[in-house]
Amino acid sequence: VQLQASGGGLVQAGGSLRLSCAASGRTFSNYGMGWFRQAPGKERMFVAGIRWTGSSTYYSDSVKGRFTISRDNAKNMVYLQMNSLKPEDTAVYYCSAQGRPSMVLTATGEYSYWGQGTQVTVSS
Repeated sequence: VQLQASGGGLVQAGGSLRLSCAASGRTFSNYGMGWFRQAPGKERMFVAGIRWTGSSTYYSDSVKGRFTISRDNAKNMVYLQMNSLKPEDTAVYYCSAQGRPSMVLTATGEYSYWGQGTQVTVSS
């Protein structure tokens, strides 16, 4: 099972980036998927999560209204559109997938699979 994240980079404050995550090795269309981020010296934190139907999404308060998570089950892909980026959004972003049905999307312990991470750097 592999999750391959891409789309990170360097952007100025106020700019946008779109992260993509390609899942392979199994089908995740029945399970929740999420994005987390980890800044240097800090623990990995929840950013956004989406249920397998795509009808329910969840966001941390720090990104609500600026980030949008979406998924394409036919392609086994999940996306994170990030707008109005701030320097405090700088972190390594990880996509993740649940390996079993779960009502909880916000906790790292609810995810079984993790991508390698993609760096997002927002300059002021």
